[in-house]
Amino acid sequence: MTSAPLPQPRFQASRTLRAIVVGLAVAVAAPVFADNLADAQRLIKRGDYAQALERVNAQLADTPNEAQANFLKGVIYTETNQNAEAIAVFTKLTEDYPEMPEPYNNLAVLYARQKLYDKARMALEMAIQANPSYAVAYENLGDLHAKQASQAYAKAVQLDAGSKRTKAKLALANDLLKTPAKPVPPADTNTPPTADAANPASR
Repeated sequence: MTSAPLPQPRFQASRTLRAIVVGLAVAVAAPVFADNLADAQRLIKRGDYAQALERVNAQLADTPNEAQANFLKGVIYTETNQNAEAIAVFTKLTEDYPEMPEPYNNLAVLYARQKLYDKARMALEMAIQANPSYAVAYENLGDLHAKQASQAYAKAVQLDAGSKRTKAKLALANDLLKTPAKPVPPADTNTPPTADAANPASR
């Protein structure tokens, strides 16, 4: 799955969906705030998730509803295969910030990782509803459909091994899924803020 200014790694389980690694915009904040998140992003890029989580938790102790910090926490959980915790974080973000497509996108990746493809599709559709210009969600939705097509064609070939047409379709669907996704590095915390992204109380 893919996303606007945010990074987009895919996961081995589905090999089809990309997740946004980091990059939600941060509203203007105190230097300590920026330092914690900038440090966390650098640590995530290096794969030092334990220290990154310490920085994020330090920020959340002061601003528990801050979108960027919570998003980074979900990313850390995702990267360390703590799927239930990541799902909980991103689900809460979709409730607090329904206008932001990125948490829906990451939920879809997590659901696809668990082969919960219907849930993944619904999450992607919510991402598109939140932002109809969000190209990453469309790409990920296409990847999801390609994955499901591959599974259906594989079952058809299993039932009718002599069908050259079905084998050709299976090969085509599998070709669509061959490109491995590469993690995209976290975006800077200096990106322009989204509307009220760090202040749910203002809504």
